[in-house]
Amino acid sequence: MAEWIKRNAGVVLAVAATLVFIALYAVQAVGSDNYLPLLLPAGLIVVWLMVTRLDEALLLMALLTPFAINVALLDGMELSVPVEPMMILCTAIVLFRMLVAKSTDTRVMRHPVSLLTVATIVWMLITSLTSEIPLASIKYTLARVWFVVPFFYATAHMFSRRDRIGHFYAAYAAGLAIVAMITTAKTLGNFSDLQTLHRVMRPFYNDHTAYGCVLALFIPVAVHYLFSRATRGWLRLAALALLAILGTGLFLSYCRAAWISVVGAMGVYLLIRTGMKMKWMLALFGLAVGLFFLHQGDVLYKLGKNTQDSSYTLADQVKSISNISTDASNLERLNRWASAFRMWEEHPVMGTGPGTYQFLYGSYQRSYQKSTISTNAGDLGNAHSEYIGPLTEQGVLGALLTIALFLTTFATGVRVYRTAKDPTVGRMALAFTLALLTYYAHGVFNNFLDTDKLSVPFWAFTAAVVALDVYSEKKEV
Repeated sequence: MAEWIKRNAGVVLAVAATLVFIALYAVQAVGSDNYLPLLLPAGLIVVWLMVTRLDEALLLMALLTPFAINVALLDGMELSVPVEPMMILCTAIVLFRMLVAKSTDTRVMRHPVSLLTVATIVWMLITSLTSEIPLASIKYTLARVWFVVPFFYATAHMFSRRDRIGHFYAAYAAGLAIVAMITTAKTLGNFSDLQTLHRVMRPFYNDHTAYGCVLALFIPVAVHYLFSRATRGWLRLAALALLAILGTGLFLSYCRAAWISVVGAMGVYLLIRTGMKMKWMLALFGLAVGLFFLHQGDVLYKLGKNTQDSSYTLADQVKSISNISTDASNLERLNRWASAFRMWEEHPVMGTGPGTYQFLYGSYQRSYQKSTISTNAGDLGNAHSEYIGPLTEQGVLGALLTIALFLTTFATGVRVYRTAKDPTVGRMALAFTLALLTYYAHGVFNNFLDTDKLSVPFWAFTAAVVALDVYSEKKEV
């Protein structure tokens, strides 16, 4: 303990000074209701961490993200506090290091996933210039920049030390586990009211879909750490407890898309374990999509006969997944998709502009497609698809870049799993790849990369796959 204090004397002194300042100011501020200056020492510590210990600052942001709450700091602009202001500062520091100090690993910068990530942002900037609402598009694109720069590029550098990958995962997972336990406790008293169950995760997550999505994202990696030979003693017990908390939370989230994504990841895991090549997995997926469109008339007719609405019982909730005749959630999603395609038909090349769908889709709705939860104003959010959204807002190239990024990351993870000299590295790469796959599958039904709650783990997990590819030794062929 004494040795640790000696090594981290600066941190100890900063925390001690902060506690003294808070105590003295709290005594002085009693009765004045002016507690804002209490944030000053914490802010100074964050700045100091960003400049001198960026890795620890990234871990701190990961820990705080599950607890962040949207606050309207400026007119017409919300930020997720406290993490988004920290992200903006971190982005400035990382870009300074990359562009001025040249402290970047060119192997990461030249990686196909990295190049595609840059391409998506560049195209977002270009389509912002032709946007229907330029200011909204620029804000949206800037938010993507301060999600990607810290949590993809900075973490990829941090993940050159493999143990840091586990530290980052543990930091976010710790915060998420606390939120999941709070949400589960609130859920237990509301089983008879499905609408309440969809909101019990507030204020930490907006609704049950985002909450279910992030739980699904973390489950494959929790399974990996539980069964990893490197996990021993109390760490294995912690991994088991985490998996139990996440699994319970996922079940009680009643998020059908999250359930589907986990089942899909399990199926792909079995295909990978059997040694199926990437091209055959893609061919199998393409065949399934082709058969759907070939027989879509019969499929849609049968789906239309299903009248099972969402329910708090598991069997009914599963049945309601294919109900496109009466289930309000499913009908609203189809309404959003139809509106999105109408918007795309008018703007097929450049799209309407990043982040503009939510402001424009109202006039593209049709009365015969609206659900009981639709609004005439069309003010209920995005396109509900990580693929259709970019198509509508950024044109064909935007959608193709998104798909290429996802496929390239997936292919990279599978390749590392099969070629890594150290089997532990291979299994870790597969775990994070399957975690990302849950998001790719969930992305068919929802899109959350415009929020810090999902962007932080998504880009960090993507960075983990890239880092394991760049920094691991490969088998000799």
